[in-house]
Amino acid sequence: MATTTKIQPRALVRASGGPRYAVALAVDALGTGLLRPFLLLYGVMVLRLSAPATGTAMTAGVVVGLVCMPAVGRWLDRGARSTVVAASMLVRVLGVVLLLATPTGNVWLFAAAALFLGIGNQTWPAAHAALVATVAHGRERDAALAGGRALRNAGLGAGALLATASLAGGATALQALAAVTGLAYLAAAALAWSVHVHAHPADVPATDRADGPAPRMRALLAANVIYVFCLNVPEIALPLVLVTQMHASLVWSAAIFVTNTVLVVTLQVPVTVLMSRFPRRSVLALAGVVLTASYLGFLAATSLGHGWGAPAVAAVSVVCTLGEIIYAGSATALVTALAPAHVLGRALARFQLSTGFGLAVSPAVITALAPHGPAALWGSLAAATLLSASAVATEKDQGTRLSGCCRRARAGS
Repeated sequence: MATTTKIQPRALVRASGGPRYAVALAVDALGTGLLRPFLLLYGVMVLRLSAPATGTAMTAGVVVGLVCMPAVGRWLDRGARSTVVAASMLVRVLGVVLLLATPTGNVWLFAAAALFLGIGNQTWPAAHAALVATVAHGRERDAALAGGRALRNAGLGAGALLATASLAGGATALQALAAVTGLAYLAAAALAWSVHVHAHPADVPATDRADGPAPRMRALLAANVIYVFCLNVPEIALPLVLVTQMHASLVWSAAIFVTNTVLVVTLQVPVTVLMSRFPRRSVLALAGVVLTASYLGFLAATSLGHGWGAPAVAAVSVVCTLGEIIYAGSATALVTALAPAHVLGRALARFQLSTGFGLAVSPAVITALAPHGPAALWGSLAAATLLSASAVATEKDQGTRLSGCCRRARAGS
């Protein structure tokens, strides 16, 4: 399998779906950043709901969104691409409309809004990956997926900064942010739909075609549930440890979050391109090793006390972010390389199920382990992640009946 050693911006944009689709991603991410981090506050401050009721409604939205994934996978396997991406954005428009229409104290309408927002948020990653896999192939596809993640993180970060600056306006500001988010989703949906990407078997290169069933990927999917914990480390685990256990200033948590965002935006594509020299499965296993090392680093940093503890945690967070970047650049790319074209949608849907499940349970697991001390939290995460990396490295790529030509083409997986 050929490697990608240079970053060519025009080729990257083209492989990612084209300029209009790139704009759609940026607008969608900006709108998401405006509202998603503050949805809980919207329920509490604007609708006067209790925090437990608001959190339960939001969790239900995530769970139902995951339940929809098998149907989304079948829709993708019928050839739909840009239509599914646009639908994931339009369903969130409906969620925002319901949010704005919810009267004070009405938890059921808020739950309905959270439901549609959750469906859209869970559907988008698989639909986006399927679209990119249709217009780009091989290592160019990997770089395009990495470019999409970098662009999305930049949009989310910009949106969150704008929203944070607007929060001084209270409930009125939150309602305005929700309205702008709805308009952003609507504009992004129109742009995504206008690229008119649809998959046809005849359009798939011979080296990418296969008639086999969807790969089982059992070890990969199980390991992915553990891997995605790293996405909640900067947002949940580190603030929890720094503030409640180390009694450090909130500035450290904010600095770690900003650094994580900046590193992902700037390094996601270069690191993914650099790692294209190696098999995707090996790179994903390496990500687990790096994450394990960072968790052990956090364990050591928390033992340093108040003076050096917080700076040490911040330094180790850079290693954790590097592990996250390596993981994000290889995991979805590995799934798209393993799955035969005619079942790509179902394979991506199963992968998103494991991702969504990991993201859903990780806050509860982290907050349950943290009170038992650093060894319980970071030791458990390190052991589970190292075990997951071992499972990824040793799993055999079975379940695809490929011709000899196809086997050679997929050797880089």
